[in-house]
Amino acid sequence: MSKKDMDSKAAAVSTLAAEKDTEKKLPAPSEMPNEELLYDLADLFKTFGDTTRIKILYALMGHDLCVGDIAEMIGATQSAVSHQLRTLKQARLVKLQRDGKNVIYSLADDHVYTMLAQGMTHICE
Repeated sequence: MSKKDMDSKAAAVSTLAAEKDTEKKLPAPSEMPNEELLYDLADLFKTFGDTTRIKILYALMGHDLCVGDIAEMIGATQSAVSHQLRTLKQARLVKLQRDGKNVIYSLADDHVYTMLAQGMTHICE
């Protein structure tokens, strides 16, 4: 490769690196989301701070389940699972569907699945 080609490639790499650095910059305070939205986001992430809740969400990634099945799957009591499901429901991470006397739980939407999968990818890298 000639010196001219090498200089040209080096310049292109420098340009790409500069563009990438520009993309990584934090938004200016005028672009920052409002406090209430940031508070809600922090609350969402706090919900992921409990191992039992994470186990429940992982159990629901593959199947819609009732409380008894979730409890058996994760090795917890039905009471503990019900308590955590209430928190997950309030955070809009799970939804329920009544089937006669049974209540069937599932992930609220694909975003929940994506957050869990991305989190696992992040910590496994």
